[in-house]
Amino acid sequence: MPVLSPYRVLDLTTERGLLCGQLLGDMGADVVKVEPPGGSSARNIGPFFNDQPHPDRSLYWWAYNRSKRSITLDIEHELGRNIFRKLVERADFLIESNSPGYLAERGLGFSELSAINPRLIYASITPFGQDGPKASYADSDLIIMAASGPLILAGDEDRPPVRLTVPQAYLHACADAGVAMLAANHERTRSGLGQYIDVAAQQSVGMATQAYILAAALGSTEARRMAGGIKFGPLDIQLVWPAKDGYVAMTMLFGSALGVFTRRFMHYLCERGFCDQATRDKDWIQYGELLFNGTEPLSEFERIKEIARTFTRSHTKNELLQLSVEHGLLITPVTTIDEVVDSPQLESRNYFQSIDHPELGASFRYPGAFVKFGATPIKYRMRPPTVGEHNREIYESELGMNASETSELKRKGII
Repeated sequence: MPVLSPYRVLDLTTERGLLCGQLLGDMGADVVKVEPPGGSSARNIGPFFNDQPHPDRSLYWWAYNRSKRSITLDIEHELGRNIFRKLVERADFLIESNSPGYLAERGLGFSELSAINPRLIYASITPFGQDGPKASYADSDLIIMAASGPLILAGDEDRPPVRLTVPQAYLHACADAGVAMLAANHERTRSGLGQYIDVAAQQSVGMATQAYILAAALGSTEARRMAGGIKFGPLDIQLVWPAKDGYVAMTMLFGSALGVFTRRFMHYLCERGFCDQATRDKDWIQYGELLFNGTEPLSEFERIKEIARTFTRSHTKNELLQLSVEHGLLITPVTTIDEVVDSPQLESRNYFQSIDHPELGASFRYPGAFVKFGATPIKYRMRPPTVGEHNREIYESELGMNASETSELKRKGII
């Protein structure tokens, strides 16, 4: 039996929070996606299957909404809110990503709904949290990535930063919200009570910067952007290196943790005739300090980097990967989309899963489960739902409405 199969989740999220419900649905929860009549605004985000814009053909929607059922409901209308309150009575979790106060102003905040269902765990995902001077600020992935730190490393050093290719600020927030909801559920088994969870995307992404976000506060050297790497004080640290057939990510750094790998790499280069013994035998553990204090000129470091580039250019990505495995180096291919899709490693783990779309008469390959459970494996039970696909199933079979009532609600634009 899937891990979360006994639980019901009401998913009121906009495009900000879709992934959270999908993660819970993948683990077996019954996730009911509550959309406005006509469908979520996320369904209007392309690209679209066969380049035909349609609410049920959005690949963005498909990416974040499998393992969910869909109903339509207008919570701007009092009748719609009353119906939603009935759904809350039998729900275990609620996720929403509206602007702070939006649901509370409509009588659907945590205090109102927990009075109906004291066991309800209610999670809000917003750009900057429910309070504070930025709570009502406009947002985008670009804004959040800038406000939380990582954008400082994105782009070229001689111009303003650029957005990340794939929006990801809210993906961090969704993952944090999912973990928090499971932690609250664990506590609920003791107290029998739900609680409110306030997730700020800015803080979620800030946590993901690891130590970088602490550099300024602690007076440490701040990392800055540089195409293909980062600038760290006077050092240009290259992280992406050319290969015969593309690029590899290679770490050539110093200190007790990483210097040992650089030392191995330089010994290998010397064996293959790419550098002399004097270069090989530099103090790679203390080398960063030697560069910072001027004992070793920066021009010498640039010479060593050129040696490394000459070496990587003379090998394919796969050859460099094999050398990394055999000699304990920090080199890995920068893969293309095609290489990910055709990855032998992912194929061996049956990662990609085929999901049928009967409404289109076709099947599509989806990215696989985010984790493997030995006793309760994740199975994709449902493709992403079409708009209001489960209205009758939930309104009539579960809430006891008859067909004439649901038809009247549809005529009034409530569902």
